[in-house]
Amino acid sequence: MTDTSLDPALDEWRTYDEFAAGIDTFRLPNVSLAGTALALSLDDGSTLSLRFDSVAVTWTGFEASGTDPYDAVAVRDDVVFVNIPLESREREAITVVFSRTTHRATVIRSRIGAEAVEGTPQVGQDFWAATTDAGEATGEVPGPSRDLIGKRNVYRYSPEHLYEHVYISSQRYAWQCLEGVQRGHGDMDLSTVWKFADGLYLFCFREFRIAVASVWLHDLGYQLMTTGTFLGLNGEGRAEHSRGGGHIYPLGSVAYPDAQPV
Repeated sequence: MTDTSLDPALDEWRTYDEFAAGIDTFRLPNVSLAGTALALSLDDGSTLSLRFDSVAVTWTGFEASGTDPYDAVAVRDDVVFVNIPLESREREAITVVFSRTTHRATVIRSRIGAEAVEGTPQVGQDFWAATTDAGEATGEVPGPSRDLIGKRNVYRYSPEHLYEHVYISSQRYAWQCLEGVQRGHGDMDLSTVWKFADGLYLFCFREFRIAVASVWLHDLGYQLMTTGTFLGLNGEGRAEHSRGGGHIYPLGSVAYPDAQPV
């Protein structure tokens, strides 16, 4: 008789720092924003000010201020993805995407909750559309999008990291690991998708089983690359920030024939 039991290793759920190690191997290169200063006006009437040197950003916003390291990637000639893994405020990160031509921006604040609550991701995220002070804002305002619903993509982050995503609704996505330490694992987690510009989509997820959330900018129209960052608790229970990025391989999409997903 064939033993159909699962490999015991598949039942061992990996910690955030285990699966994130090396997941930035194929990430686009960093750029310096030294000498750049931005004042962002958020859609709730608040502001966020950023002043960059070669290694750090001095920021003011969210009723606080600080100086912290930053990580910037030019995902297109005119679009920059910036993550600020806060050291001045433990268990938080601020991510900004801005365009030098449309002067549109998005701001995402990720925060690890004090305690885990059953059925609720421990890492929460807040989202704002914004404009910069570099010029008059033009074009479409970034905001929630249903464009990815039904799409199925594979993401290659390194020779050892290969994942599949299926975008189920405006609130959920399903994933499985095809290669890597999580091979054989998968789940359906909370997600948020915003359209930033033609072919550019912010994709953010918040996991249930472990304390981790992520912000990605998918370029599905220009070069099929994604740039992202994680915030979560590592295996020792400490807050940790990690970078991610790699290649996108679209597999196809489906259209729901009758009732549309939420």
